[in-house]
Parts: sequence; C-alpha cells; structure tokens
Amino acid sequence: MGPHGLIVAAPHSGAGKTTITLALLAALKRRGLSVRAAKAGPDYIDPAFHLAVTGRPSVNLDSWAMSHELLDALAMRSANNADVFVIEGVMGLFDGAEPGAAPCGHRGTTADLAAHFDLPVVLVLDVSRQAQSAAALVRGFATHDAAVKVGGVLLNRVGSDRHRAMAADAIAAVGVPVLGALPRDATLELPERHLGLVAAGEHPDMAHRIERLAAAGETHFDLDAVLAISAPFHVAAPARPAAAALPPPGQRIALANDRAFTFVYPHILDAWCAAGAELLPFSPLADEPPPESADCCWLPGGYPELHADALAAARHFFSGLRRFAQTRPVHGECGGYMVLGESLEDAAGRRYAMTGLLGHSTSFAKRKLHLGYRTVRLLADTSLGAAGAIIRGHEFHYASLVSAGDDEPFAEMVGSKNAAVPAGGRRGRVSGAFFHAIAGADG
Repeated sequence: MGPHGLIVAAPHSGAGKTTITLALLAALKRRGLSVRAAKAGPDYIDPAFHLAVTGRPSVNLDSWAMSHELLDALAMRSANNADVFVIEGVMGLFDGAEPGAAPCGHRGTTADLAAHFDLPVVLVLDVSRQAQSAAALVRGFATHDAAVKVGGVLLNRVGSDRHRAMAADAIAAVGVPVLGALPRDATLELPERHLGLVAAGEHPDMAHRIERLAAAGETHFDLDAVLAISAPFHVAAPARPAAAALPPPGQRIALANDRAFTFVYPHILDAWCAAGAELLPFSPLADEPPPESADCCWLPGGYPELHADALAAARHFFSGLRRFAQTRPVHGECGGYMVLGESLEDAAGRRYAMTGLLGHSTSFAKRKLHLGYRTVRLLADTSLGAAGAIIRGHEFHYASLVSAGDDEPFAEMVGSKNAAVPAGGRRGRVSGAFFHAIAGADG
C-alpha cells in the first residue's frame, strides 16, 4: 500500500502550524510509522525541523516557482517508502502571490498544493482569543474553494477543558471533525527572530523538544482520526521529464556551510549532485577559505548580520576567497551577497568590513522587510546560468543597500508590480544578489 498524505494549514501566519506539524510528525513516528514531510513555499527553516523530527530530508514544494512536473517529481521522491506524507503549509491557506502573477497558473498558496495533489487539509486554529466563533471561520474555509477539502481541525492554544469543549462543539455542528486540541504551553512554542524561527541546529535541547512534542501529540491528538482523514497519495506520470531545478554552477562546488550560511534549498543541491557535481563544504566562521580543488564557490543566504564581527576577523577566509575569485566563479545569495560587499552594518549600527569583491554596502540599522516572489533574467553568463536565462525565486530579508556601488547589474528582476528593475551586482567572475533561486523557467 502506498503512502497516505495530508496538508497542515492555517487561516494565518502565527497560528502554530509548525508546532502542530512537528507534534503530529513526532507522535506518528513514535507509533512506528515511516513519516516524511515537505514544506509549502519558500522556506529554509521549517524543513530543518522536519528533518530533526523524522530523520529524513524535507523538500520544498512551491507551486509558483516550480513547474507541475518538478512539483510532482519532488513530492513523489519525498513520499517514496513513507507510510504518511505531511505537507506543512505557508502563511494562510489561501495566501500567495497576486492574481495574474503566477507563471505556472498557481499563486504559491497552500491551497494550490491541496488541489493539485488532492490531499485533505487539517486546519490549525489558534483559539486563544475565541471559542464558538471558530466555527464560523471553519465554515468559511471549508466552503471557500470546492477544490480544497478541509478534512479536520486541530485546535491550538486552548485555555481549559471548557474552552476546548465550547470551540469543538460549535465546530462539530459545521460538519468538520475536531481531531485534537493542544493546550497553551509556552514550553512547546519555538523561539523566533527576524527571519522566522530560530534554526533547528541552534537548539541544544532539540532532542528533548522533540520528545515533548511527541508526548503532546500522543496526549492531545486523535491520531487514529488524523490517519482516517488522510488520503492515498498518488502522483500522475509526468507528461514530460522534470527538468533539474538549476544546473550546477561547476563540477566541484565549494559551498559555505555554517551558522552564518544556512539557507540553501535541498532540491537544488540534490539536482546538482544528480547532475554529477560534488559539494565541498567549508566554514567561513571557522576562518576556512574555499577549497582549492573546487572550480566554483557558492555563498548561500543565512545570518551574516549575527556573526559580522567573526566574519570580519576571518582573514584566511577573506584572502582565500579573493584569491579564488581571480580564477573561478563566486556567487552569493542574500546573506552571501552581503558578505561579498564592501561593508555590513549590524542592527546596533556597528560597521564591519566585508570581502569587497563587489562594491555595495548593506545595513540592518534601519530594518525594512523585503519579501515576495521574483523572476530574474540574467544579464551575463554567471553561476546561475547563461545570459538571458530566466530564473524564478524570491526575496526575504530585512537588510537594505546603503550604497549600491558601481558594479554591472547581475540581472533584470520583476517583482509583484511587474516592473523590471536591475538587481544585484557582478564584477569579473563574482556575482550576487538578494535574490534566492528556486527553479529555472523549465523547472
């Protein structure tokens, strides 16, 4: 028998989707089931929590940036040999890009995936400030789109048994089953910072947290009912083979990999390795230069602003990267792009010299959110592809350019307003931008 699947979604961000998803995954795994997970949309942090709980890599499924073929290929590979396949949603169930902006006919919503894979939605409701009114919310979400089936509800942040009963009885009258209710418990909540949750690898007590989540799921969820509303997960044979998300930038890729450089999509690394490339991780925070045996260097996004002092003192890394860039390509995404610039100013206004391989400078002193899907057209041959290539991805950062420098732009970028603007910079073999790549136009 193949895997069964479901989607965990919510009416809005902050309802507790990740906590509920992790508790569900941990409790099902404790039952002895083989559990796999995926994350809707562009998110680097939640998949790492999925991995910590299930012991298996979690993949991103992005209906805005990915073709149907790539979506199906990634989901099928992720769910292979699983008993249960759980997709964690993004934002609110129906939230996504503006209508008309989606290149594949989808807006990047969790609802897109529910309809595309024909999977039921488990709706997470934060009832900390309501009781019977939750039923009206469930009724609206259950009837909003006929292609999206709300199979059940999990209540979160319940204050008491009476509070739970008031909300659950009202929702039951709507005809949607309540599958469990998680009480208010600050010890189950995951701490946050400016780009979302604190990363899984930064929790020294992660194993203990997982045990607590598993116990909470076993105690407060009706796991039999959850499994009963899950649906067989079938992916139709693709009409054409799925293209790789992105071609590898080289044969031997030096990949910055530490607490300052954590944001890289697993499906991209998998595509590079499947194409025969070799990943050579190194740590700028440990003052390591890119390995000399590499033929290109990739600096992912992450949290350089939290480690700006250590990076500024990493002289072997700086000198090694500059030497590397004289003969081989170097590319930086978001945080990596910031490190390629002249300087980085942290939230306290302290300015640190960076590598100076590009001419821009960035600052966190006045935070401004830059968020949304983006499409870029490359203006020259770079690590992301040949001149003219179309790449889909996103921006998500609070840093701003305080000096743009005088480098040639890396790409022409189109955002939600559909106006093309120059983005990033390139100088010699070095390129970078705040843009995070998800897939090429053929992917």
